[in-house]
Amino acid sequence: MLQTVVNAFKIKEIRNRIIFTLLMLVVVRLGSQIPTPGINADFFSSWFSENVGSSFGFFDAVTGGSFENMSVFALNITPYITSSIIVQLLTIAIPKFEEWHKEGEDGRKKLIAITRYITVGLALIESLAMSIAFGRQGLYTEFTALNVIMTVVTLTAGSTVIMWIGERITERGVGNGISIVLIINIISRLPSDISNLFEQFVMGREVATAVLNAAIIIAIIVLVVVLVVLLQDAERRIPVQYSRKVMGRKQVGGQTTYIPLRVNTAGVIPIIFAQSLLMFPVIICQLLGKTGGTGIGGKILGMMSQSNWFDFNTPIYNVGLAIYIALVVAFAYFYTSITFNPLEVADNMKKQGGFIPGIRPGKPTSDYLSTMLNYIIFIGAVGLVIVAVIPIFFEGVFNANISFGGTSLIIIVGVIIETLKQIESQMLVRNYRGFLND
Repeated sequence: MLQTVVNAFKIKEIRNRIIFTLLMLVVVRLGSQIPTPGINADFFSSWFSENVGSSFGFFDAVTGGSFENMSVFALNITPYITSSIIVQLLTIAIPKFEEWHKEGEDGRKKLIAITRYITVGLALIESLAMSIAFGRQGLYTEFTALNVIMTVVTLTAGSTVIMWIGERITERGVGNGISIVLIINIISRLPSDISNLFEQFVMGREVATAVLNAAIIIAIIVLVVVLVVLLQDAERRIPVQYSRKVMGRKQVGGQTTYIPLRVNTAGVIPIIFAQSLLMFPVIICQLLGKTGGTGIGGKILGMMSQSNWFDFNTPIYNVGLAIYIALVVAFAYFYTSITFNPLEVADNMKKQGGFIPGIRPGKPTSDYLSTMLNYIIFIGAVGLVIVAVIPIFFEGVFNANISFGGTSLIIIVGVIIETLKQIESQMLVRNYRGFLND
């Protein structure tokens, strides 16, 4: 990995792309520190500290602390991520979207344009909801319509700028721009999280206890990272044989290849879906200043908050954990079903003269792929659950308050691997160009 980066800096074109990406990320981090005009920063800092470990913890992590600071980039890339997921789902539900998806570059541009419009609309709705809800609780030095409008415009513009920066990185930098912005936001929170762990479990303890606690923390982090790497790289390769065709006096085809079925086909999407579904009612109640009380409503909201899971004093809240695990598995199957169509793959193989050894073309091939995919999805879903639950377990049992968790590590490892692969492919393409020019 390090050698890939070193070799990339030796090539001027790729070096310029990396430098451009770094400069854009500096802009993102600077914008995350500029406060939104007209707000009471002390109020929001106090409010956030009271709700640490709640539904807003992960939200603050993916925004790189800009939400906690209520900066001009407070919404960051969250509206874009949500809109991208919405467009992906609409691609299956709306025939016109599906047609654009199959058109290639022209169709992709249309879908990107729709994603942009939805992003701006979501940013407007989210910023308006936050401005009114927090404004009533003391967010502004003076709660007026002008301050609300100014906040809505600022946060919406900030989210739009982040989207623009992400697209420019994709075009002129390295990797997927939105993913790069997301990973730098998460990484920016790691020093403070590690510092919190050090103060909580190491500082002020006896030497033997401090060393043991530090070793356990490091071992857990390394274990989760290794699991994530294995989960991201694991795949089942289905062999495919193409029959030979006679064209004139030559025989073409006949090569053997494979269909790579990734174990973690859906990536981190099932966890995001499950968290979003569980946390939405909690977030709404917190925005409205409603904690739910001690009645049935309060217990239901407590079940939905992961900060209450693995708390042995209130075991009933672990029902929420069981629901969360079931949702992750269900969304893993659902998302894979809309991104991978075994019947379409089988039909394309049949048209091109391809077949899986021992399996007849057509429907038998489709059924075989569906069966294999179901096994693989289950293994990937179980892996996702393990990676996601480990940090939640230590937060609930040992009260280890950290903003990053299994979800963040999956994102970090996945983006790093994909970015390095893209850099290697760009280096390979450049070598081919140089060979052809010679």
